[in-house]
Amino acid sequence: MAETLRNTLKDERERLGLTQAALAERVGVSRKTINTVENGVFVPSTILALKLAAALDRPVEALFRLDGPGVSLKQDT
Repeated sequence: MAETLRNTLKDERERLGLTQAALAERVGVSRKTINTVENGVFVPSTILALKLAAALDRPVEALFRLDGPGVSLKQDT
């Protein structure tokens, strides 16, 4: 089974009271792009993920995470 990219984009967008269209305008993409990212249909580029994080005033790690077998994001110290 492959890893899946999960996101909290919708929750964070709604936290700020933004519509999909308003967020799309902030980052320079279509509303449909925001919708497909929120629903896990489209995996955003690194640039788009960083723009979304900046627009929502959150670190990118707070918006996106990998789920799946063997996925461990713990850092060794």
